[in-house]
Amino acid sequence: MRHFKNTLLILFITLTCYSCKTNEEKKDWVTLFNGKNLEGWTPKIMGYEFGDNYKNTFIVEDGLLKVSYKAYDSFNNAFGHLFYKTPYSNYKFRMDYRFTGQQVSGGKAWALRNSGIMIHCEDPKGMEINQNFPVCIEVQLLGGNGLDERPTGNLCTPGTHVFYKDSLITEHIIKSSSKTFHGEQWVNVEIEVRNDSIIKHFINGKEVLHYTKPHIGGGAVNTGDKWKPKENQPLKDGYISLQSESHPVEFKNIELLELK
Repeated sequence: MRHFKNTLLILFITLTCYSCKTNEEKKDWVTLFNGKNLEGWTPKIMGYEFGDNYKNTFIVEDGLLKVSYKAYDSFNNAFGHLFYKTPYSNYKFRMDYRFTGQQVSGGKAWALRNSGIMIHCEDPKGMEINQNFPVCIEVQLLGGNGLDERPTGNLCTPGTHVFYKDSLITEHIIKSSSKTFHGEQWVNVEIEVRNDSIIKHFINGKEVLHYTKPHIGGGAVNTGDKWKPKENQPLKDGYISLQSESHPVEFKNIELLELK
């Protein structure tokens, strides 16, 4: 009987701690998008000054944050990023996204149903006018084309490298294990970021990729030799941005939980 009581006590304490942790986590999630306007978010679009929302690329409609090309005649390499105002280091980030409509004329073939969440970004105020991407880690978001397998939640490395399965990876893309999502269905993405130690990607609640030791190095950012002196420097923190690459995309339920 005494052993049974001790077992019940341990179970009670465990459940209580779990409940407290769960409730605390729910309480500490912060909404980053108010559903009304772009408050807290600032665009940087290639060819334009930080803060210039060229042709209203980023808009808010029906409570959704949208990448829109209604005012575009042609994409003309207007790669864009919408930056949140605060840099972070240790956190979880989550949101829902979906691709809609047709790609704007002039978009790259690889940019069809393609967007991304950029994390550990450089300060956008220091980006060059004609810089195509921030130096960062990109959680690539892909939508299905109705035919091919196109996993989402992949990793792209503009100006960076990581370690994957304990090896230094210099390729620009590492594919995740996620399935393909065709059509205009909503998909949930979550990222767990632990400073410069480990980063994990989750799609619809399932872990699909993780890697370690993000650091500066590599190509895919047109800043010449500007970052050469900082190669191999660990990426410990940075800004978060959402990407516009020529295909309309919608975002909602954008939230962040800072980790201790």
